[in-house]
Amino acid sequence: MPHGHRIINRLVDMIQLRYLKYGFDHVSTPLIFKKELWEKSGHWKNYKEDMFAVTDAAALKNCNYSHNHKDPDSGLKPMNCPGHCLMFASQLHSYKDLPIRYAEFSPLHRNEASARQFHQDDGHIFCTLDQVQNEILSSFKFVHEVYTIFGFPKYELNLSTRPKENYIGNIDEWDKAEAALCKALDDNGHPWKINEGDGAFYGPQIDVHVQDALGRNHQTATVQLDFQLPLRFSLKYLEESGRHGMPVMIHRAVLGSIERMLAVLTEHWARKWPFWCNPRQAIVTPIGASNPEIISYVQKVAKYLKSPLSNPIAAFSENAETSAYLPSTADRFYVDLDLSTQSLNRSIRASQLNRYSFSLVADEKEMSTNTLSVRQRDGKQLGSMSVSEVANMFINMQKNYQ
Repeated sequence: MPHGHRIINRLVDMIQLRYLKYGFDHVSTPLIFKKELWEKSGHWKNYKEDMFAVTDAAALKNCNYSHNHKDPDSGLKPMNCPGHCLMFASQLHSYKDLPIRYAEFSPLHRNEASARQFHQDDGHIFCTLDQVQNEILSSFKFVHEVYTIFGFPKYELNLSTRPKENYIGNIDEWDKAEAALCKALDDNGHPWKINEGDGAFYGPQIDVHVQDALGRNHQTATVQLDFQLPLRFSLKYLEESGRHGMPVMIHRAVLGSIERMLAVLTEHWARKWPFWCNPRQAIVTPIGASNPEIISYVQKVAKYLKSPLSNPIAAFSENAETSAYLPSTADRFYVDLDLSTQSLNRSIRASQLNRYSFSLVADEKEMSTNTLSVRQRDGKQLGSMSVSEVANMFINMQKNYQ
């Protein structure tokens, strides 16, 4: 739905801005890979039941659209790690290049009851063994920064260890990976516990669990340490000595499934979305809807706030032009117009019921001074503000995730 997508856009913008801060390159890989790739990664043997197989229709007499073909030749990707391994292997890297960090938001497909398609802020870090601790601690910092913005009162960290069956690699490698994650958890200082046997088939993982408003636990973020996929894909880098070394791979996601995080945040905020991600940030209401001049004024105000100037501090005027280039959805505000003929009290009440962050009212006086009467969702009146002041207030709230 449109409003849900508005919220998702804000979440994606927030994460992508932090990709720059935490050194990730945003990439994109195909949705379908050949069966041989999934066999190489181990997914075909250990994860096939949760995948959707794809068969070339040209090879079939009768097209079969089920996900359980007798002889499929490809599979929809359930995760991005094999594709990112191919990307890393496409050129020889020096130890000076590491860590290399890839992040991707493309849709994933899994044969699960909860959802068949979802989006995840999927990221992979290729680093040396000496860099593992710093990279894991940086991932924890990333998670903590985002979850502080969300206002989650607490979250739990669980170390999920080697499954009893359906895993790849030897036990010594698993023990080494689990020991590295234990050390990172201890250094992080946040309480944690062990979840025996619930790791991924290719490596142990740290799962982050948050509680919604009803006290239900949801697994969201994850950090996984992987020695197996670099080995299976023969990944290498040039060490300082001139010899080839094998990188360590760290899988990480901060939001986890964006669709699931949207559901958790809906419960958490009880539809009272903070301004920065509210799909209904403001509504402009004229007093005197029969006056064409006032109607024209509020329409210009709404247009100005929906598409801020490239210089957002610039003053609003009758001749204000909107920017032709806006780099992201974070530069725009979701502003609606109320041109109904109902009373002002009814309009304000409707804006509160619809959870608008701000109600902006204009009559002839405001029109003559390029101002608005500003009221918050909780009923608090901020009084008369110029349109430019309102825009700057919105920009600061958006920038500071208020």
